[in-house]
Amino acid sequence: MQISNNKEQIDELLTRGVENIYPKPKFLEARLKEGKQLSLYTGYDPTAPTLHIGHGITLLKLKQFQDLGHKVIFLIGDFTGMIGDPTDKSSARQKLTREQVVANYQTYKEQAAKILDFDGDNPVEVKYNSEWHNKLSFADVIELSSNFTVGRMLERDMFQKRMEEEKPIYLHEFMYPLMQGYDCVAMDVDGEVGGNDQTFNMLAGRTLMKQLKDKEKFVLTGKLLADSSGAKMSKTAGNMIALSDTPEDMFGKVMSWGDDMILSGFELCTTVPMAEIKDMDSSSNARDLKLRLAFEITKTFLGQNAAKKGQDYFEKVIQNKDKPEDIAKLSPSANDIVTILVEAGFAASTSQARRAVEQGGVKINDKKVESIEAQAKPGDVIQKGKRFFVKIV
Repeated sequence: MQISNNKEQIDELLTRGVENIYPKPKFLEARLKEGKQLSLYTGYDPTAPTLHIGHGITLLKLKQFQDLGHKVIFLIGDFTGMIGDPTDKSSARQKLTREQVVANYQTYKEQAAKILDFDGDNPVEVKYNSEWHNKLSFADVIELSSNFTVGRMLERDMFQKRMEEEKPIYLHEFMYPLMQGYDCVAMDVDGEVGGNDQTFNMLAGRTLMKQLKDKEKFVLTGKLLADSSGAKMSKTAGNMIALSDTPEDMFGKVMSWGDDMILSGFELCTTVPMAEIKDMDSSSNARDLKLRLAFEITKTFLGQNAAKKGQDYFEKVIQNKDKPEDIAKLSPSANDIVTILVEAGFAASTSQARRAVEQGGVKINDKKVESIEAQAKPGDVIQKGKRFFVKIV
């Protein structure tokens, strides 16, 4: 495979959406200009059945490496996913069963293939970390753990916060950086790419590579998509974009972002040239820029036709307040509004459905629902917010 050392592509790789590069940017730049194929990876723990736009940001960075001819590994953390990464968590994650993890990753490759090329002359390779973690003995784990101190593990900010709040820290949570770090040793890679919230875990891998392989592994950490207050997208806020979302949902969710996310959205989630992004002024042209951003993000992850479909839906249903022509149909197990919202997928739980009603965000046949006791009948059209419609049958 011929390796490209195109200066513009390398500069873009080293700077666009990048928070930090370890041991330093010049180290990775020199490696990229050597003309030798590098191997690198990002790990994706299957804690849910869909990848989201945060994963999409790392996929776009991996794509830059792949386009230069380097070997990219798409690592599915089918072992680590059962344990749960404590990153950014105020309490221990709920552990998953092997069956849950396997069910979750069934379409990961299909979702990632919207960005990465799994075929051709330089295909991305899919690996599963249970392949090596299942082979480790207890003695092996003890030996690996001897490369770290308790003090270093306690440096993690989320552990510091828990101690201040007198919340428990479980021993298996200390082991997660060790397991993630061992992934790169088992694959003997040159580097790792991830969000800046994964810095501690990825640097644990640098430690192990140095100790066990006498190898200098590079780590590239990317910026996270968040608003100016630092708040990230979440399921609770209803603005998390899944790579399996419909064009209508993806387009609409981007349009719900705050104006302070526009420029970072272009940088992290699209392929619009950085020179063009730097000339954008979201303070004077926010509405038009956000429309373009929604189109570009939907195009990036779902394709040109999907982006057009999402835009058409937004203009017709959201801007002009028309009902969509093709409303999904639902035959609910019960006719109360809470059950309908949950079974239609408009709420993740009954409590979330109740909040939507109490906040005045639900309508039946264009009339606002005043009570969580409200009932619907066949033929009624249920609307949540501006984007979600379902017809009861």
